[in-house]
Amino acid sequence: MRLPDEPDIPAQINIVPMIDVIFAILTFFIMSTLFLTRQEGLPVNLPRASTSQQSQIPTRITITVDSQSQVSLNKKPTTIDALTEQVRGLVGANPEAVVIINADEGVGHGKVVAVMDKVRQVKGARLAIATQKQ
Repeated sequence: MRLPDEPDIPAQINIVPMIDVIFAILTFFIMSTLFLTRQEGLPVNLPRASTSQQSQIPTRITITVDSQSQVSLNKKPTTIDALTEQVRGLVGANPEAVVIINADEGVGHGKVVAVMDKVRQVKGARLAIATQKQ
């Protein structure tokens, strides 16, 4: 007895699982690149300057003065009186370090000058003020 021949069905490749894998990999890369950005200071409204530069300095010590005149050193709250010793400890470990002051534009001039004066008391400290490009 002879069985009837089955019709030849051409071979097919199902690409739906491959598309799912590619979208999963794409999602992974998108999410991982979002976490690669690094904030050095607390969020403040920086003043604008046409001569500001975005430089890549290897070691930064960031002092932030927010709109309520609260002072932070590398995102940790501190006082102006304790600032000199804390900066001295950080600069002493790395002579290439630059102290960057992120001061909100609404902060009084006297508060920023007081912070700068404390930083200048540290021998070898290089000082910079952060601005935004216009």
